[in-house]
Amino acid sequence: MIDFACKQFRIEDVIKCGLGLTKADCKVIQFLLRNNTEWFTSEQISKELDFNITTVQRSLKRLTEKDITIRNQNNLENGGYIFIYQAKGKNDIRELIMNVIKEWTKKVQRELEEWQR
Repeated sequence: MIDFACKQFRIEDVIKCGLGLTKADCKVIQFLLRNNTEWFTSEQISKELDFNITTVQRSLKRLTEKDITIRNQNNLENGGYIFIYQAKGKNDIRELIMNVIKEWTKKVQRELEEWQR
């Protein structure tokens, strides 16, 4: 828990809010972090979490765009390919969140300076 004046925040909420994640995004990243040495297809994640495949695909797209997951392409022997995903390390995700917090702190400082005038 993190205390801020009149409110406490769970670290999961800080991560969700700070990175602009949905509940589904959070479940997907938690699953990938628990299994951080393995690569998964969207279908495997969908089955593991009992989520609709399109929900998982949207989450993986967002997580990859936000640089939280890594996507690799596996070419199939008979042609075609599949994408496999893995979470970045917790240190990488921590850095992303710390950058968001630093930017938020700067905004608060500017707003307080403006308010003070």
